[in-house]
Amino acid sequence: MFERFTKDARAVVQEAVGCAEGVGEGVVGAEHLVLALLERQGSRASFALAALGLSGAGKESVRRALGEARRRAGLSQAETDALAGLGIDVTEIVARVEEVHGAGAMSGDRRGRGGRRLGRGRFGEDAKAVLERALRVAVARRDRHIGDEHLLLALSLRPGVAAEVLADHGVTHEGLVRVLGSGDGAGGRGGAGEGGGEARVG
Repeated sequence: MFERFTKDARAVVQEAVGCAEGVGEGVVGAEHLVLALLERQGSRASFALAALGLSGAGKESVRRALGEARRRAGLSQAETDALAGLGIDVTEIVARVEEVHGAGAMSGDRRGRGGRRLGRGRFGEDAKAVLERALRVAVARRDRHIGDEHLLLALSLRPGVAAEVLADHGVTHEGLVRVLGSGDGAGGRGGAGEGGGEARVG
């Protein structure tokens, strides 16, 4: 699969490893792919994010929201709200745990088993599922490459913290399809930095 990745998509994967290491996590999750995508410039994904109004302060807000989810041990806001309906205050639990064990005590590596090593980092099940879905998205769009735009589309389709945070900031699957189009099978077509020529398969 990875021979189909464009230069930009490969850069996202590599940056995701760096994002995980930067917060002391040994396993790359879907949220690290989002953080890596926020750093892209001049690519199809960066164009789509900008077109949907996500830039500057909006990107920083996404980073904060993902950080808050990490503090809640990866629980989405929907999951937190559901627990609140059962009388479980996740915010209070996080505060108590951090009071005893220090800030970020609940954000440890909870994906630890069964990850696959790519480069220096091990990818957790949610991140691997995003990469696999990116391939399916590319096939459905009749594209012969997997670009960072396919990673973004895949993230928007997979339920969980990453998709929830993106949607809260105006980046939905429907919006992405509107901006990126539905695909035309051209394979190498796309914006600056796509690197389509490198990633085509024979």
